[in-house]
Amino acid sequence: MVRVVGIDPGSRSIDICGLCNGKVCFEKSIDTVEASRNPEKLIKALEEFGEFDVVVAPSGYGVEVKWFNDIPRELFSDWYLTFILLTTRDEIGSAVSKGIEGALIYDAMVKLASFLRNKEIPALLIPGVINLSTIPLHRKINKVDMGTADKLAVAVLGIHEVADKEDTDYSSVNYIHVEMGYGYNAVIAVSGGRIVDGVGGSLTPGPAYLTAGSLDLEVVQAIGSFSKADVFTTGCLTYVNLDLDNWLRNPYIDRKSEICFEAMIESVIKAINMVIPSVEKPSLILLSGRVSKYSSVREVLQDKLKNYPSLDIMRGLKNAVSVKETAQGYAVVGDGLLNGVFGELIDHVMIRDAEGSSLDYILIPKFFQTLLGRMFVKLRGYFRKPAFNLLWWGYY
Repeated sequence: MVRVVGIDPGSRSIDICGLCNGKVCFEKSIDTVEASRNPEKLIKALEEFGEFDVVVAPSGYGVEVKWFNDIPRELFSDWYLTFILLTTRDEIGSAVSKGIEGALIYDAMVKLASFLRNKEIPALLIPGVINLSTIPLHRKINKVDMGTADKLAVAVLGIHEVADKEDTDYSSVNYIHVEMGYGYNAVIAVSGGRIVDGVGGSLTPGPAYLTAGSLDLEVVQAIGSFSKADVFTTGCLTYVNLDLDNWLRNPYIDRKSEICFEAMIESVIKAINMVIPSVEKPSLILLSGRVSKYSSVREVLQDKLKNYPSLDIMRGLKNAVSVKETAQGYAVVGDGLLNGVFGELIDHVMIRDAEGSSLDYILIPKFFQTLLGRMFVKLRGYFRKPAFNLLWWGYY
């Protein structure tokens, strides 16, 4: 029996999904703030599940399939901060000390990952969209977030769900996945049952609840500097100053709320249009994520997308009651990598062929002068192949 645990580090909750021979057999949700303050709660949840073959750990922006013990213990925290979170210890420490909501999940992720590595618990990391060999190279240039590891995971689950719904094989699945999470939105294109394009949370042409999405470079220049904390403190929360539930239950409560709601919805629609050329005749648009559960969001998307392929709501795995679809996706990928029930799915999506890190395609020379860039160069050797950007600029 293959027993795997998938851990999705959501901006609001950390969800833990256990699969036993491909079926949901364990579910646990822990508040992200609580997990940051008391990471032992995550460990207790793993102990509650019992014996397992692997933990698919929070994988941030994604890397090639990587077992924790591939990275020396003494370098692991710095490596994880650099390639999984794309930040530095000082940046996260500063943001956490200010109580910035988005930073707390990073803090919890580092604490959990470091514990797993130090205890030599069998754990691995999975790719993000940009790591996949099914994404043409020209689409990756100067991009990082084409869909983080959790977005990839939910899209993999989506491929399985669409194939089941349409009673077809994976190679016949063509659809667009829209994941609207607490902090970030993403749109992923699937053609022939493989992920071929993506617009991640920091690339969407408008805000989500925590992030601004893509920004005019002149705005960044006018601000003068942009820290990691700014990535998750520039979304609608900052502008409307309402918690998610109060905002989305009545997004037209005042003019500020209405404007930001319309900006978020339009950004999702524009992102869908950005990836449509990459999919041959998508059969449907599949909607998932915490934000998608609100009727205000679903109804306006149904109306504005009435001339598009049908909009369906993701069901997730049978027997799943409480954990998000992203956590289910993490577990599905882990099961498949161990040649379990979802082995054929993972082989088809070509997860094992993913390469490198999400920083590999930054060609702007100034990147290598930053602290993150220097850490990237220093620690990049723990991957199968040289980085695209380091080859480009002759670092090898």
